[in-house]
Amino acid sequence: MSSNATTNTELHALVAKLHKNIASVFLGRPEVVRAVMTGLLAGGHVLLEDVPGVGKTVLAKSLARSVDVDFRRVQFTPDLLPSDIVGVAIYDQQSGAFEFKPGPIFTHVLLADEINRATPRTQSALLEAMNDSQVTVDRTSHDLPKPFFVIATQNPYEFEGTYPLPESQLDRFMLRIRIGYPNIEAEKAVIRAQQTRHPLEDLRPVIHGADVERLQAAVRTVRLDDAVLDYALALVRETRANKHLVVGGSPRASIALTRAGQAHAFLQGRGFVLPDDIKALAVPVLAHRVLGAGFTSEGESDERERIIADVAERLEVPI
Repeated sequence: MSSNATTNTELHALVAKLHKNIASVFLGRPEVVRAVMTGLLAGGHVLLEDVPGVGKTVLAKSLARSVDVDFRRVQFTPDLLPSDIVGVAIYDQQSGAFEFKPGPIFTHVLLADEINRATPRTQSALLEAMNDSQVTVDRTSHDLPKPFFVIATQNPYEFEGTYPLPESQLDRFMLRIRIGYPNIEAEKAVIRAQQTRHPLEDLRPVIHGADVERLQAAVRTVRLDDAVLDYALALVRETRANKHLVVGGSPRASIALTRAGQAHAFLQGRGFVLPDDIKALAVPVLAHRVLGAGFTSEGESDERERIIADVAERLEVPI
């Protein structure tokens, strides 16, 4: 067996261990686990959006505890300040200089819980970090640890005391994932699993941060043929021309769609991207990046998803 084949076998074994570990706590919805792992391996960030109680925080914690890296959870509230997240420069009288005190964003996995409860000013503190893996305080840039992965949660149906995420913030999330309710068997298994203690308490890391970086590097080498790239670009262009949308996907959306497609293919054990990888990711990658005309607040997310799903269904898939 060649060294490349051996390396790929090892990497896919790491992926299987990670998926199994997360799924041992987040029960009954393997497709949701794969979606979050797609964001991680593609080097993006993930927004978990659904009603309370379906396991958003459990899923985020399961992933964080499955990787041997630093993890911080920040509960977003209206009184949270940007400095509470990124840190602050404090004057040291002894040295006569300002000393930077890092905030909780200096971690490998950051859980931004109920992100839409913080003000837009505080939400914007994440923009530079999510885009460039650094933060700037008092004109000095500070690099964040690698890997750096943000999982944010929000309830799309609760509006009292919340601040809708601005489009610039939404655009930094590679995927927006709806979790949904478990089926009756999965819900029964969840209840049984938590009767005496929460399974999160027994969860242990199965891979290291360096393994995540190796996996992310391997995902970038997954082959993306011109025909598949043209299909991805056609999907994004269709959103720009759609009569129900006033803003379509940007070039950043095209990059996110293809990188997520590479990760999706890698998770399936393939070294090349298929059109089906791109089509499967159209809604979670594109729906939160477009703007519709005349949508009501309550149904906007659903309507965006319906339009993107319709675009993906109508567009001819290359053979």
